Amino acid sequence: MDLPASTIDSSKQARFDEKKAYVPQEEQGKAFFDDGREVELLHFIYGHPSIAEIRGSPQKVLEAIDEYGRTKKYLMNVGDDKGKIVSDLIAEVKPQIMVELGGYVGYSALLFGDAVRKAGGKRYFSLERNPEFGAVIMALVDLAGLSDVVKVVIGSSADSLRLLHSQGNLGHIDLMFLDHWKPAYLSDLKLCEHLNLVTPGTVLAADNVIKPGNPPYLEYVRSSVEKKKKAYESEHSNGIDVKSSFGRNADMYKQREGEEKISTEAKGNPKLVYESELVHSYEPTGDPDGIEITRCVGKSD
Repeated sequence: MDLPASTIDSSKQARFDEKKAYVPQEEQGKAFFDDGREVELLHFIYGHPSIAEIRGSPQKVLEAIDEYGRTKKYLMNVGDDKGKIVSDLIAEVKPQIMVELGGYVGYSALLFGDAVRKAGGKRYFSLERNPEFGAVIMALVDLAGLSDVVKVVIGSSADSLRLLHSQGNLGHIDLMFLDHWKPAYLSDLKLCEHLNLVTPGTVLAADNVIKPGNPPYLEYVRSSVEKKKKAYESEHSNGIDVKSSFGRNADMYKQREGEEKISTEAKGNPKLVYESELVHSYEPTGDPDGIEITRCVGKSD
């Protein structure tokens, strides 16, 4: 029997404030990232009239990123509505080590890295595949004065997780934010299980589970141990039918980065017990979305 996710009543959530909405995402078929806007954002911030006040302030750097997203071009950031859900989670969990998969221009690294530092945490690893995006993150992290906490790692999420683990820099993940290539959510979670990075006590926060959605990941974190064990015994890998599950979103990085591949050798640990909850919120544009918060609460025999 599957374990249904509890859901925060969407009728009780606050209305989206249209005054803070980003410009709309470009229509299907048109580029909405990796077309130069990320470097343009750097120039916008470093050339800002208030750069002296921005320097050394994570909050003011975030405000400058939001200003660009509202007045210039769309940015695929988590935004402050969904960001508050994760920031509140950080204050509750007080992670010593937090990992994000997918950094883009550093919005989440700034917001959550600052929250981790305020909660007494030691390290926030931002894993980003695109080296240009990684350079943007590092520039803004330095500008915000968060270099003592935030560490940017360039490379595929799976390779970076293995590297940090093999180097002894990552032995356990207290809190993980998933916001990268959607087909890799599940395979990277299973890799973390395989490496014993995710164990009882770990908390996961997965973005974009409504827009565009992530059925394979949600099915896994909401499944019973019994169902996961049956799948584990019948699978030769943790492979996902990427095309049928994700459609056009499967190829969103293909033009620049080449064909994306998910790590399929690690089948995970089906004995881990999860409790999962969907929290409804909004994209920075005002489009409905949600964060799936999953807690590893035990391990079955």
